[in-house]
Amino acid sequence: MEEPHSVNSPRRILSFSKRRKAAASVSFLDPDERTSSGFGVSGEHGPKPSEVYGFVGSITTVVATAIFLVWAYIPEPWLHSVGIFYYPSRYWALAVPTYAMVIIVLAIVLYIGLNFMSTPPSTSLTTIFDEFSSEASSFLSHNMEDDDQPIEPISDLGINKINVFMFDNAK
Repeated sequence: MEEPHSVNSPRRILSFSKRRKAAASVSFLDPDERTSSGFGVSGEHGPKPSEVYGFVGSITTVVATAIFLVWAYIPEPWLHSVGIFYYPSRYWALAVPTYAMVIIVLAIVLYIGLNFMSTPPSTSLTTIFDEFSSEASSFLSHNMEDDDQPIEPISDLGINKINVFMFDNAK
């Protein structure tokens, strides 16, 4: 049976009762939300700032979109009849989204172009070797049994070994 001062939530059950049950009680609260006051709520009250900013941002976006659509599509005599006489030219209703899309496309093309310019050609040895390349060392003695051999250290495979693995059976 629930206590008279409890709140059921889909996420957890919060108890606002000041008296605590002994070892038989089960708590659904997170350990960081427990306080020493005896209440089952956290010390901070209210929503987090990021939640508030997200809510205000989403409401602002919806309102700004509605104002933009009213400004772009409602005829001027209707706006004048409502008492709206000062607004930007209708040219900007098409120009701003067009400029934004052109800037986005040019940024993507510039990003891809810079990546192609900074990538070495496929004939360059820097695509195979760099300052972190390491050759496999032959420290293992060949007289050890297969079960007693340690794991080989990390090393790069030479291009000649890769070619043998990939193309030797192609004959």
